[in-house]
Amino acid sequence: MSFEELLDKVGGFGPFQLRNLILLALPRVLLPMHFLLPVFLATPAHHCALPDTPANFSHQDEWLEAHLPKESDGTFSSCLQFASPWVFPNTTPGRVKQSPGELEHRPSTVPCSQGWAYDHSEFSSTIATEWDLVCEQKGLSKVTSTFFFVGVLVGAVLFGYLSDRFGRRRLLLVAYVSSLVLSLASAASVSYVMFVIARLLTGLALAGFTIIVLPLELEWLDVEHRIVAGVLSTLFWTGGVLLLALVGYLIRAWRWLLLAATLPCVPGILSIWWVPESARWLLTQGRVEEARGYLLRCARLNGRSLGEDSLSQEALSKVANRERAVQRPSYLDLLRTPRLRHISLCCMAVWFAVNFSYYGLTLDLSGLGLDVYQTQLLFGAVELPSKLLVYLCVRHAGRRLTQAGVLAGSALTFGVSLLVPSETRAWTTVKAFSEAAFTTAYLFTSELYPTVLRRNSPKKPHAPTAHPEPKARAFPPATGHLGPTGLGLTALVGRLGGSLAPLAALLDEVWLWLPKLTYGGIALLAGGVALLLPETRKAQLPETIWDVEEVRVSVASSPASGSRNDCRRSSCWEFEEFWDCS
Repeated sequence: MSFEELLDKVGGFGPFQLRNLILLALPRVLLPMHFLLPVFLATPAHHCALPDTPANFSHQDEWLEAHLPKESDGTFSSCLQFASPWVFPNTTPGRVKQSPGELEHRPSTVPCSQGWAYDHSEFSSTIATEWDLVCEQKGLSKVTSTFFFVGVLVGAVLFGYLSDRFGRRRLLLVAYVSSLVLSLASAASVSYVMFVIARLLTGLALAGFTIIVLPLELEWLDVEHRIVAGVLSTLFWTGGVLLLALVGYLIRAWRWLLLAATLPCVPGILSIWWVPESARWLLTQGRVEEARGYLLRCARLNGRSLGEDSLSQEALSKVANRERAVQRPSYLDLLRTPRLRHISLCCMAVWFAVNFSYYGLTLDLSGLGLDVYQTQLLFGAVELPSKLLVYLCVRHAGRRLTQAGVLAGSALTFGVSLLVPSETRAWTTVKAFSEAAFTTAYLFTSELYPTVLRRNSPKKPHAPTAHPEPKARAFPPATGHLGPTGLGLTALVGRLGGSLAPLAALLDEVWLWLPKLTYGGIALLAGGVALLLPETRKAQLPETIWDVEEVRVSVASSPASGSRNDCRRSSCWEFEEFWDCS
């Protein structure tokens, strides 16, 4: 008996799974409130700090004009001031104010010598105003986001391994507690260095949610409801985006905003009591009684009546013995066999592009003609129809075409938006495609990797008798649950893309359009790579390495192959490392 058959007996979708989705919605709300927090830690408008305006002088703009040069677009310089300011009648001594026609040469300018004055109309305080991360130091503000995503990158590796070793539920609690403590440390930072280190570690802790939550949901769901549950669960991310816009609008000081974004960890810690551990994982660990308890609870909540032998100790022990015959995987196991290696490399490319383009757009809300709160609210609202687009497309067009299509659409709209850079509708379309690519990537990747890899060499269950069975060579011995491990590897590469996205924004110093061209170009390339992945529409979740590799071998062992030469022509040579086609 397989675990899928066990799940069918206790109910693959019902009140038990719905409660699980609701309990696991909290991490999805929490994640965007931290991942997109740099939007509200941005650098406000600023200029050099100037002497106080004289009491008998009422024209502030003329006072600024006397001290600050103007840029080519007519705005005052943010980082320079006149070496010797103009003077006006009845003010302190200095150079006499001259008309523009009397000036033959621009007066000399110098960097700000007394700090900066900031516009507090949008933010009462940010990390830029706290530690003067402007002008020569402006790159440090972007580096903060990069360090955060580096932490997420490392956490993806760490939690992917630990969740396989110690269980999803226990590591979910660790993620909650560590995120709460480290976020409090970030809010209490007394220096920029302390803040960066605390945010790096916070990213590491938050990565646990990205790795644990989706497998913990899918491992309790049957095949028919994976799409619905996957798309519905991503709606909570959209809810977090919208909630961040509201909280950011109400709380303008960055320390209190960070505290508010962390508060969901408290009810999350309490909710662990009701979150079920994965019964599949418990069986792989030989913890039959615990798995039986969760399966009985699932059956009871779903209203399923079970016979005496349905979940007997003997039946579960057989499943457990089958699962115990494997050992935990490493990330190298994802690259050992040809087809699994092909899938892993393609998924890494797709995830890099999805993260790179999504965060490149989302973390830079300038140039849309709206304030940061309106833009964040608009970008959050546009995610809702993009979820519907994904739901319809993956059901009718399949996962592969949907992933490739939304990445290509994102790239094309990036290009169109460059022609009309201030057009809000163009950037809104880019955002919709970027979000759709993210949603599809999560669903698609979780279906591509096998749940378990068998220790022994697999034998094809129903090999055609008209053609001899290919001689098997041993598969790599390292086996185990590859769902979280596969997501961990792709999330690692994806977070690398996310960590580089803020730095790519600095390319505007080279050419104004270069960052957007970079985001769009990489998305377009990844759309082509997505077409190389296998389709998983209406497919069972793969259990073993054989389930992934059997497509190539079935071609080789089919009677239609005709000959061994046909075997090589049918791509069996790509599988030759493990199957002897000679």
